[in-house]
Amino acid sequence: MNEKEQIFKDVYDGLIPKRVPVSVSLEFEAAAQFGKLDMADMQWNPGLIRSSVEKVCQTLYSDVCPVNTSIRLPGMYQFLGSQSYVLSSDGFVQHPEVVGMMEEDYAYLIENPLDCIIERVIPRQFKELAGENPILTAIALSLGMKKSERDMNVSFEIMGDMIKKYGYFSHPPNSSTMTEAPFDYLSDQLRSFSGISKDVRRHRNDIKESCEALYEFAYRKGLPSKSSKYGRVFLPLHMPPFMRTKDFEELWWPTFKNLIHHYAAQGIHCTIFCESDWTRYLDYLQELPTNTVIWFEYGDPKTIKDKLGDKFILTGLYPLTALKNKTKSECLDLAKEYIDILAPGGKYIFGFDKLPVVISDVNMENLSALTEFVRDYAVYDNPGELAGERFNKNDYSIAPYRKTESKYFPTFNKYKELHPNMSEHGRDEYDLISDGIFQFFANMVY
Repeated sequence: MNEKEQIFKDVYDGLIPKRVPVSVSLEFEAAAQFGKLDMADMQWNPGLIRSSVEKVCQTLYSDVCPVNTSIRLPGMYQFLGSQSYVLSSDGFVQHPEVVGMMEEDYAYLIENPLDCIIERVIPRQFKELAGENPILTAIALSLGMKKSERDMNVSFEIMGDMIKKYGYFSHPPNSSTMTEAPFDYLSDQLRSFSGISKDVRRHRNDIKESCEALYEFAYRKGLPSKSSKYGRVFLPLHMPPFMRTKDFEELWWPTFKNLIHHYAAQGIHCTIFCESDWTRYLDYLQELPTNTVIWFEYGDPKTIKDKLGDKFILTGLYPLTALKNKTKSECLDLAKEYIDILAPGGKYIFGFDKLPVVISDVNMENLSALTEFVRDYAVYDNPGELAGERFNKNDYSIAPYRKTESKYFPTFNKYKELHPNMSEHGRDEYDLISDGIFQFFANMVY
């Protein structure tokens, strides 16, 4: 455990570690399949996966827990009547192309994004919250919240037990979160992929103003309750590979860049997942804060290392398909190629281009041999030396951004105006509970 923790801390501190950290894990569903569980049964009762997770831990070497906690268990979505996340017949949660915000809603979103999401987007995406009976709506919301809480508690308890038992590195408690770029929030569950693609031409200025309006929402969604230089805000980056560079530069990039700098100015680091091929955007990525972890799906590793390897922590790129389509020796040879390019000078974590979602994505014998090879081969002869550029939060500033007040989430002072007998001693509790409910709503459209 000490070694696993130290090599990650060294990487995050800008030092050469003893060896390259191995960050390899299966998705929740793949782990369930590995344990031969009934998928639909596990999705509704995640506690069943404990034995499967244990089996993965005993089979597969990794410096982090080799099973990811699922954020898409179907119980909450079922109780809320979700149309954006639905359980398919094979037991996997699917995300169909659906629209939660109409073109005519742009004006309201720009005026007050949170109120627009609560009043218009969520009822369209979650049909049980769109009924005329307020009691049934309240019950559906309560069912969804309780189911989400129960599922997360169970899965986090299992992963926590495995981390302690097998000595995996994990981020400090409450220091890691998830959010999206403002443009991606607008596209994913509000306007949809096809809708936003049309809007780039038809509602260009509305998109620009909407991204600025959604900035505070995205920032608050990803703000950790406890800041740590070993924690991370994770952002999957969705739309840029499908955009013209001109549109990316004008509409997508500005609010995203400001968001990452906003966190960095507070000493908060991010991990970004550059989905698909980001080769044409590498020069833009150079503007992000030092020691941002950049996970690449595709791209030339040498070009990426030459352009970004001195400033950023690189991961990904190793093709998951190799584990299924190549022999064991070919998998190890390929790993050696990637390590020899990406590891020199530090700032590298070994990882795949994408995570295994179904167990048939990988040959487990090849995978086990691969991670053990990386652990033993990717060793540095100069641990403790400085690795590339150093991070200094004073290099970054918080750009001015639009703030809005929601009638559904008043500040404590506003709430106290309505309820003057409310004790000042309730401030912290009010803020904690209010933020928890905000996070629940924000996760519904994540």
